[in-house]
Amino acid sequence: MTTIELGNVSRWYGNVVAVNDISMTVGPGVTGLLGPNGAGKSTVLHMIAGFLEPSRGELTVAGMASWRNPEIFRTIGLVPERDSVYAFLTGAEFVTATARLHELADPGAAARRAIGIVEMAEAQDRKISTYSKGMRQRIKVAAALVHDPEVIVLDEPFNGMDPRQRLHMMDLLAGLGQQGRVILFSSHILEEVERLSGTIQVIVGGRLAASGDFRAIRRLMTSRPHVFLVRSSDDRLLGSALIGRPAVTGVELTPRGLQVRASDYGTFARELAGITRDQGIRLRELLPADESLESVFAYLIAS
Repeated sequence: MTTIELGNVSRWYGNVVAVNDISMTVGPGVTGLLGPNGAGKSTVLHMIAGFLEPSRGELTVAGMASWRNPEIFRTIGLVPERDSVYAFLTGAEFVTATARLHELADPGAAARRAIGIVEMAEAQDRKISTYSKGMRQRIKVAAALVHDPEVIVLDEPFNGMDPRQRLHMMDLLAGLGQQGRVILFSSHILEEVERLSGTIQVIVGGRLAASGDFRAIRRLMTSRPHVFLVRSSDDRLLGSALIGRPAVTGVELTPRGLQVRASDYGTFARELAGITRDQGIRLRELLPADESLESVFAYLIAS
């Protein structure tokens, strides 16, 4: 199985520590790399892509060290945040040139396939200087996909894309992940990460703050009460029954139903089932009201 492995990896520039003792594994599927500006996300991606040497620790991609290993570029497709295109070339010329650098048997065919995947066929003969920001992003993705890599690393890939382009790119990356590719992308837009991937790696201040499914991480955040929206056949009776339960810290009757604050996710779910059965109440809906990635991210940054 292809994976990206970081073992106690650090990277510093003089006295500035950009990445501090990070260990993580990124496997097949789509993983979101999160963190505030300056957290070290781009540094991690550049080390994975072989552009930067770890100051300490071990980093491998598909079992190979990425630093000073040109062979790794056959395995990795990189979409950097900054524009890395030659504006005087057409889109087709740029992607074909990338295919030639990879020494593909039929560069032209490979380029046409990759350009078609990102829906840029109609604009492929225009100079890149005439492209919008979103179009330049898509042609960079085409160049990254031209050699059919097992690992795809993208730094803020949705920048400049309109809503339709963004949805198409999300579907494309999700499909590649379902095929067993390793997709790692950074984004500062939480909605994008939440929609595309439940698996996250969160970097704060150069350190790994959390790793895994953000919903599972939320349930481990015991210092922050969980909020649920509950709708039943008798919200008033249910609210009265819930008040005073050890796992319940607050109950509020709203026009949408009961808003319940609970200190423990699992205990509350078990107690709710017993209470509704004992009181003869029919439970119609139970929704976590703050299980979002935004909730997790805000908690990690604050702590």
